[in-house]
Amino acid sequence: MRIKNPCFDRRFIHFSNHPAPFSPAHSLRSRLPCSALPTPSPSSRFSSRFSLPSDARCSVQDISLWRRMGCTSSISKRYSIGRKKKLNIPEILVFTPTLRIPANSDLVRPLRGRVSQEIVEKLFAFRSRILLLAEQCLGSAFSELHQALQEYLPLLLALTKKEYGLEELVEFKWKCLEDDQKETCIASSWYELLSVVHMMAMLSLSEANNILISKDVTDTDCKTAAIDLLLKASGYLEYCVRHILVCMPPNIKMMLPRDLQEGVLEAISFEALGQGTEMQLGLAVESQKATLSVKRRLACEQVSYFAKAHYCMSGCISEGYGRKHILFIKWKYLEAKAAAYYYHGLILDKGNESRDHIRAVCCHLAAEELLIDSKRACLSFCIQAPVTRASPFWGVMKHLNQKILELASEKSQMYAYLFEDDKAAAHELPDLPDFLLSLKPDDYELPDIDPSWGSEKCEPQVQTLKAHLNDHDDKVEIK
Repeated sequence: MRIKNPCFDRRFIHFSNHPAPFSPAHSLRSRLPCSALPTPSPSSRFSSRFSLPSDARCSVQDISLWRRMGCTSSISKRYSIGRKKKLNIPEILVFTPTLRIPANSDLVRPLRGRVSQEIVEKLFAFRSRILLLAEQCLGSAFSELHQALQEYLPLLLALTKKEYGLEELVEFKWKCLEDDQKETCIASSWYELLSVVHMMAMLSLSEANNILISKDVTDTDCKTAAIDLLLKASGYLEYCVRHILVCMPPNIKMMLPRDLQEGVLEAISFEALGQGTEMQLGLAVESQKATLSVKRRLACEQVSYFAKAHYCMSGCISEGYGRKHILFIKWKYLEAKAAAYYYHGLILDKGNESRDHIRAVCCHLAAEELLIDSKRACLSFCIQAPVTRASPFWGVMKHLNQKILELASEKSQMYAYLFEDDKAAAHELPDLPDFLLSLKPDDYELPDIDPSWGSEKCEPQVQTLKAHLNDHDDKVEIK
């Protein structure tokens, strides 16, 4: 990274040994006042392209005359008559990766004659209910859909047990909402179990985002509820990696879609912890009791979480929605590192030696550079398909957005004379301290198998040859 000070030519100062998948731009900007610094906005970039020309108006008489002349077809292409349809661009506070929901699958025919009719009907009913809720009322029924998934799990678990011999009997289908409804069909009960727990995690992330958007984002209770949901989502994903993927045969793992690969699941888990730490830092900034050391520690922990998330995603496919996912991690990583260097600079500036002040200035200049780069990363994330919009500055960045820029300018001017006495210090950027990560995922355990699997009713009924032939003639319609 290149750090500029007011006395000397531009010099390179390299980052610390802290994992840094993203580095700032190779050249610092000229010392501009805070009001002159660029603040990219998605709307300003495209406003000129979609604005009508000043003369694009016509009277009712003109339209009537042109209609009689047969020219209205060409007019409609140039002028919009009536109100324009408002674009619904979703707002993102908590990033939710691609949501996968169940698709129609034939559960009755493969299981008929192997388990009781009661078990088959229950499995079909619970899965159909999940499918219906997911397609019709996903945005407003988080708790109801989550409850349906919890009720489905005890029945599903028995299909994964070797003693029943049903692991690869049923072909389960799931579809991705963001990838043109693309379906993935795998004959594995472990795939179904993984998809159900993954969906529970995605619902927790979606609910956290919905809480922060629909309510006052500055409300402490709102942030606390969102943190709890993020920890719960991280716990679901950690269970998927440690207890479900390890039980899958290698051939089934190779068939899994990108969203269920081990690296992606781990990345989302670390990402959820990073976003939870970001909200904790926001609460600490608003609290008068929180010290600078506490704020610096939370910012450094946030950097570590997003660095781990990027490392997990490094071996995964970065196309389509995966590309947007990586851009979100980059954006949040740069924001977190800007905050970490800001607080680290404040603590170093409390030292009594001149070298401490020089190192503090380097930290503040690095924070300024990282903040500007984070705004560019935010813009890249928003315009990457599917297009989204970021909320105005909130949490810790609401407080630091201007403070970082102002303090970098103030300190670099205040301690400019010190760089003349210690030129070697201008080449060094202090390392960020390493801390043990304090935020952990919630523990999650699967429920017990449904008691109906151990009852006498679970035993398959003996069929006559005539009944067996009639069963094959029946057509099961799955709605």
